[in-house]
Amino acid sequence: MAVIKGSEGTVYVGANPIAEIRSYSIEETGDTLETSTMGDTARTYVPSLTSWSGSVDVYFDETDSTGQGALTVGAQITLNVYPSVSGANNTPSSGDDFYTGTAIVTSVSKTASFDGLVEASIGVQGTGALTSDTV
Repeated sequence: MAVIKGSEGTVYVGANPIAEIRSYSIEETGDTLETSTMGDTARTYVPSLTSWSGSVDVYFDETDSTGQGALTVGAQITLNVYPSVSGANNTPSSGDDFYTGTAIVTSVSKTASFDGLVEASIGVQGTGALTSDTV
């Protein structure tokens, strides 16, 4: 069984890495349509539309204009999530698997405390399919 450490991954906006990533999440869901009819003794369903959404949590970096700076509410972006990268400096290289899709940035929140760093959480809603690919 292959085990992947979270620290081995990264997230890009298009071709640009997002700086200072703390964590990310992607959730894929699928709707179902009921097909049960009178006389059935159990409910039956068929698959329908799928969707996906996600979030990226970062230490806020105001100098990251092409990564964090591209993640403004309402922006339509290409999100590329690499669970594990093998290139130098945490960059993707040939053979690395990744997930990609078009998304709309739906939320950006920033938090800070007197004894911590400024953090940001960015929420995205996928539009269209989330696909998996290999570099």
